[in-house]
Amino acid sequence: MIKSELVGKIAGMNPHLYQRDVENIVNAILDEIVDALSRGDRVELRGFGAFSVKSRPARVGRNPRTGEHVPVDGKVVPFFKTGKEMRVRLNKDDLEAGASA
Repeated sequence: MIKSELVGKIAGMNPHLYQRDVENIVNAILDEIVDALSRGDRVELRGFGAFSVKSRPARVGRNPRTGEHVPVDGKVVPFFKTGKEMRVRLNKDDLEAGASA
């Protein structure tokens, strides 16, 4: 699902809201998550998951084409850990299949 599909689905579930207002709300939520992560904060959405950042140290990589060693700068990358409710819902079919076997 892409952002425009998400906006369309939310707007369809809430016919009293204009689609442009729903789009502004979705953009505001996503922008706030990005802003919090850029400040180094953690964002937790109960039942959904938690966004955080992790630091990757500088290292020596390898160019796969030439085999040459290449320095790779350290960087900060986003990290997402699913919440318990999401894990349960995603694995519900596996749990039901295991119970019937």
